[in-house]
Amino acid sequence: MPSSSLSILSWFESPLRGSGHFYILVAALPVLSLVCAAFAIALWKPELVQNVNESVANICRLVYSNFLKPHSGDDSFGQQAALESFYKVQADVYDASRKKLLCGREDMLALLAAQLKFQEREGAWSRSRPIWVDIGGGTGYNIEAMQAYLDVPAFFSSVYLVDLSPSLCEVARKRFERLGWKVKVLCQDARSFRLEDHLDYCSNSKAIEASVERSFVDADKRKKADLITMSYSLSMIPDYYNVVDSISGLLAPRGLIGVVDFYVQSIVETAGRNYTGGSFNRHVNWLSRVIWRSWFDCDRVGLEGARRDYLEYRFGTKKSLDERNYLLGGIPYYIFLGCHRLLPFATADLLERVDASCTESPYLSPRNHCEKTTQAIKSHVPLEIRSKAYQSAIINLNANLPLPSTFYQNHQRRIYYDDQLKKHTQFNNEYLYAFTWEDPRVDQRLLKIGDDDVVLCLTSAGDNLLEYLVSASPKRIHAVDLNPNQNHLLELKIAAFQALSYADFWKMFGEGKLADFRHALISKLSPHMSSQAFQYWLKRTGRFTSRGFYESGGSGHAIRLVRWLSWLSGTSSELRRLSECKTLNEQREIWPRIRRVILSRALHWAVIGTEWWVWKAAGVPPAQRQMILADHLDNPHLNPLGRHLVDINGEAMWEYVVNTLDPVARDTLISDDNYHYLLTVKGRYSRTCHPQYLSARAHAKLSRPDAFVGLRIHTDEINEVIARIKPATLTIAVIMDSMDWFDSGSDEAAIQILALNHALKLGGRVMLRSAGLRPWYAAVFERLGFSAHRVAARLPGTCIDRVNMYASTWIMTKIIEQLRS
Repeated sequence: MPSSSLSILSWFESPLRGSGHFYILVAALPVLSLVCAAFAIALWKPELVQNVNESVANICRLVYSNFLKPHSGDDSFGQQAALESFYKVQADVYDASRKKLLCGREDMLALLAAQLKFQEREGAWSRSRPIWVDIGGGTGYNIEAMQAYLDVPAFFSSVYLVDLSPSLCEVARKRFERLGWKVKVLCQDARSFRLEDHLDYCSNSKAIEASVERSFVDADKRKKADLITMSYSLSMIPDYYNVVDSISGLLAPRGLIGVVDFYVQSIVETAGRNYTGGSFNRHVNWLSRVIWRSWFDCDRVGLEGARRDYLEYRFGTKKSLDERNYLLGGIPYYIFLGCHRLLPFATADLLERVDASCTESPYLSPRNHCEKTTQAIKSHVPLEIRSKAYQSAIINLNANLPLPSTFYQNHQRRIYYDDQLKKHTQFNNEYLYAFTWEDPRVDQRLLKIGDDDVVLCLTSAGDNLLEYLVSASPKRIHAVDLNPNQNHLLELKIAAFQALSYADFWKMFGEGKLADFRHALISKLSPHMSSQAFQYWLKRTGRFTSRGFYESGGSGHAIRLVRWLSWLSGTSSELRRLSECKTLNEQREIWPRIRRVILSRALHWAVIGTEWWVWKAAGVPPAQRQMILADHLDNPHLNPLGRHLVDINGEAMWEYVVNTLDPVARDTLISDDNYHYLLTVKGRYSRTCHPQYLSARAHAKLSRPDAFVGLRIHTDEINEVIARIKPATLTIAVIMDSMDWFDSGSDEAAIQILALNHALKLGGRVMLRSAGLRPWYAAVFERLGFSAHRVAARLPGTCIDRVNMYASTWIMTKIIEQLRS
């Protein structure tokens, strides 16, 4: 063996190898190499080729100042001296290197700009324009970058940059001189900054001069900042508690704070906190935490989670994001948007209003709460029905913690839920339905929803709920889904109504594609979404830019299978013709050639008849599958030999699919009137065949600011929601096929039916669909105070509706009030 190999081997076998420092060193070396390469890439510009020596010198200077030079400062050991030791050598090339390495700054600014524009539409700046303070603003990059989202000189009355490094402040002054902006650059400690010390400073030449009388009136009111930003500066402040506290005092009552910075943190540290606005991707593994913290400590940059924790403790969370900068080796960074934890309006009043809308209870203002409680006791009415959102908020207030993030959003539609509970995480951050498989035309014909109705319905993909709002204006709609991702989808659709033009809305949900979805999500949709929903979709921006939105989720498996089978069998052209037929006769002629493939027994034996396919693609749970098999057993024409359940498993599912698809192909024109199957075939809707909520008329109605005032989105089981609704307040409950999910041997169905009886008014109706012709729970409804009426049944060869997916439709009407146990 060569001597060089022996020496390397002996080094690996040395005692150093057994220590933790060895592993840190080995892991850090490739990261350091990546960073050096990143610096080179970030600094290299085509126009600098003529001056290679200068570029090389800049790279060497950055590598030396960041990785080699000690940052001890002077003999005073002060923070300013340490900062100058770090930045003075690289100040003039700072921006060139940090543009790619300090990720998230533009996203933070875009999110803040979207919030400020929303506030402007709400009339927040009608009397005076906002003030912006950028703490640790360095070279002023953030302020110039904001121009891409807002006209900085025109939008803000004053802009202040506060930084402790004289070298960086000098670069900032030259920047704003070049731009012609009158931004006040202050080289001072953020802890000592007071806005009133600089109020006499005129912001810029474009400002509209206020009258002398108005300036006197507003002087006291404008001692606080409407926007405060910190970009990769909180991690460099040793006394960060003091600075965060001072920022809280500096922020105006309705002001916003935006922070982007590095961090490392374990999910264990945030477990049990209900005010962080979600924890997608927040966890950093042990090795990464050790490496990044050790490395950054050398430059006096603190990555400990306590900095972010204290920020979230002092402010209410509007948006919270966790990202990775893979150009820098995957270092974690976060974006935080917050506001005052104590809302400018009465917190108790807000809690009561949200709680009343969740539970359909009368609104009790804090002022007359005691009087109403006394009356309730005297009249033997249940004292209080409180929502989970209200209870969690009270717990936080008593513990001196911020409210859950949902309370700080611009809209109070999404009700707080604990996203770390197993009942929510079981869905693995995936929605089953990208589109809804129930026919809303039937719903509207049977229910005739009116303006006074209080409706409870399952969210699913949100399509039918939106159809209800288009065709009527019910007093309240409670959307319920245990899968948080289905509610994230509903939030996205609502935000698109509120923030996008009809053309872009159609691209998103008509065609399933929007080229610049990420930009639209951050700059337009974000003010209308909860923190959790925004985080969810920011991680999935590719769903609207690659294959298309409707090929995602569990239902996307069905679309992809249809496309794959048509390609494999050579029937792609027939499938395309089927979706373009102008008449039923033409459609009936094409269908047999496609049917031979889709309804082949071999395919159903290998794929569609399997439990995996039935659940993952079709969304059929095991209990519902058992109902299909039971109906097949009970039908003497289909099971003349009286075979057992195990023997007819694949055959029953095949027969069910045949009875679904054959009548649809024969009796409904897919290209013109059956958008459910048009979407399955083409992966998109057409301008002439689509849900009603995708029409221009629907967009005009649902884009109004008050269109969704009566909507509440619950992420929970139906039982949990209706158990907290004031008795006898619901008029309609649309529960789709959810009863099919219950096992006939359990008492879960009876518990839910009894809860529905308590929540519904006399005469209130429950509409449901079932895969069984005679579902076993119909008798349970009748036993617990309902009349059960089957309003439609799918017999072999007939269509029950355009989807034809279910065997029966039922209306259960409450006729007897059941006593509470």
